[in-house]
Amino acid sequence: MSDEVLVERRGAVQVITINRPAAKNALDEATARGIAHAVDELESDGDLRAGVLTGAGGTFSAGMDLKAFLRGERPAIEGRGLCGITETPPVKPLIAAVEGWALAGGFELVLACDLVVAGHGARFGVPEVKRALVAAAGGALMLSQRVPRAVALEMLLTGEPIDAATAHAHGLVNRLVDDGGAADAAIALAATIAANGPLAVAATKRIATSADDWSHEERWAKQNEINAVVFASQDAREGATAFAEKRAPVWTGT
Repeated sequence: MSDEVLVERRGAVQVITINRPAAKNALDEATARGIAHAVDELESDGDLRAGVLTGAGGTFSAGMDLKAFLRGERPAIEGRGLCGITETPPVKPLIAAVEGWALAGGFELVLACDLVVAGHGARFGVPEVKRALVAAAGGALMLSQRVPRAVALEMLLTGEPIDAATAHAHGLVNRLVDDGGAADAAIALAATIAANGPLAVAATKRIATSADDWSHEERWAKQNEINAVVFASQDAREGATAFAEKRAPVWTGT
């Protein structure tokens, strides 16, 4: 793994840290590839059940590295979006642990995550219009799915940020914690998720994130199709057996 991105394991949780604090964790090509590689490992390793994405040095990410941009670098992965996750988020749950600023592309990485834990001092913003740009790595597309449409439009059209308390009030942030505690709180939340049946977690995320694209007529059939695989799995039997035997389940992902 590159120096720009640090990866560690905490049990079944993978922790991905953007490690460019001197540059406010701005996203250059090496960082993008490091994050994409880490997420590929999260997806392919059966021992990993959930991930946490955070930034070093008290900042999540200030967005695209403009100096790298002027050198011709692009922090997008072909067909996968910014850092390999905005167009193709992982199947496994990914939690953003936010301290300080999450701006522009940094904020769009937050939107690619399923849950958000933030320190009270965190700030979120999409300032692209202030530079005659569009938040095209997911901000303009996804923000209105995470906060009320009027709030999303105000953020997108003014370019002004919101604080963590406001983000929490609008449902963007799941948990507010003391500054400096976002990563530990996110890891604890991820561990709670990782203790559950992995097939059921993946299927539940798929249903919850896909249902808005399904018509009223097809949504039950599509849900049942996804659920049938889980219901017939060895893990489903193990869950019921462990409950009856009053013991912790042992998941195999099959």
